[in-house]
Amino acid sequence: MAGDDYDFWLLDLDGTVVDIEQPYIHEVVGEIGDRLGHEFTDREAELLWYGIGNAREQLFAKSDIDQDRFWNVFHEVEDPITRAESTYVYDDAANFVSGLDIPVGVVTHCQEYLTGPVLERLDIADWFDTVVCCSDETGWKPDPTPVEMAMSELGVAHNGHVGAMVGDDPTDVEAAHNAGIDGIHVSRPSRNWEGTRVLGADRVAALTDLEE
Repeated sequence: MAGDDYDFWLLDLDGTVVDIEQPYIHEVVGEIGDRLGHEFTDREAELLWYGIGNAREQLFAKSDIDQDRFWNVFHEVEDPITRAESTYVYDDAANFVSGLDIPVGVVTHCQEYLTGPVLERLDIADWFDTVVCCSDETGWKPDPTPVEMAMSELGVAHNGHVGAMVGDDPTDVEAAHNAGIDGIHVSRPSRNWEGTRVLGADRVAALTDLEE
């Protein structure tokens, strides 16, 4: 598969284009645990943050923690500026996106109040022609609705354009397939999917592999 097989790209954000310094993840989830009266290990914090496989559901069940309560506290704890200061861009993502001259969009589970400051601080907002932040209103990947919204905003929906969605999570690939476009899994060395099978048009270790 070559990058020029497509005339638009959609990208997940966290874990695909950018990532978070590990100490920040441990600190945030640690504070959430303090407020919920539960102590999370660093490994559990990472599993909760990245949503590896069904680890979140298993941890919530094991800890008898209500998911809605967890996420409400999560949003209370997270500070957009501190989050942005703890976020970095993957080098391969910078090299790949900067070389594109076709429509590019982001479809992310990262909320708008966090996404904006991250893109602004990293000075990458102008990389993307549209940014769709999933919500209860838009749906959450693997629901195809946010992907379809991004395609519509790029002007590439239902008119013969061929594109792909790239992400580090199985739900990114599933959302792409559900929206009728190719799904590509970027398998970061730091990710351990613990046996989760990711079906996609391709699997790469870095976004620059898509240029080959």
